[in-house]
Amino acid sequence: MRSPRTSRALRTVTLAAVVAGSLSLGGCGYNEFQHLDEQTKSGWSEVLNQYQRRADLIPNIVATVKGEANFEQETLTKVVEARSRATAIQATPELVNDPAAFQKFQAAQGELTSALSRLLVVSENYPNLKANQGFQDLRVQLEGTENRITVARNKYIQSVQAYNVLARSFPTNLTAKIFSYEVKPGFTVENEKAISAPPTISFDKAPATPTPAAPSASK
Repeated sequence: MRSPRTSRALRTVTLAAVVAGSLSLGGCGYNEFQHLDEQTKSGWSEVLNQYQRRADLIPNIVATVKGEANFEQETLTKVVEARSRATAIQATPELVNDPAAFQKFQAAQGELTSALSRLLVVSENYPNLKANQGFQDLRVQLEGTENRITVARNKYIQSVQAYNVLARSFPTNLTAKIFSYEVKPGFTVENEKAISAPPTISFDKAPATPTPAAPSASK
């Protein structure tokens, strides 16, 4: 049977070990990994929310455009097909840990962005659409959603950068290996300005440049 003095000594040693372990985990970046991992998950959820918001707007946009006689069917078809491909990808939280799946998701969303941009550009050629208040309201909602997507992507990119720096730096990279904290994939664009600058959607044609008058014949 242990004496009271021995029991107190064991409790003291155990407590010291727990404190030392906690300090060790904190010093090696474990707690920071936990914080940044949760931050990236939260940022990713917001990105998905905004992409879903955009996807939900598209059926109404397509239905409104269909009411315009002789609208380019190919343009509409590309939007519908791009939306179908983008929403077919199951965007789970685990997607951010799979570079190949993440790239596929990004490509599908980029294709949808391009198809929508094309539709909006083509719609400028149809005065009835430009005068349609319902279409104008949808345009404003889409523009606002594109802005939200840009903000959400920026925040996610920043959180992933902070996480990846921690995962690659010494000595916290050792902690990453021990606890299986893998480097996370991030959004990539050919032009970095495309991240911070949302697409401009305009339905006003630029004024035509006046044709210079032909020089008068010399008398």
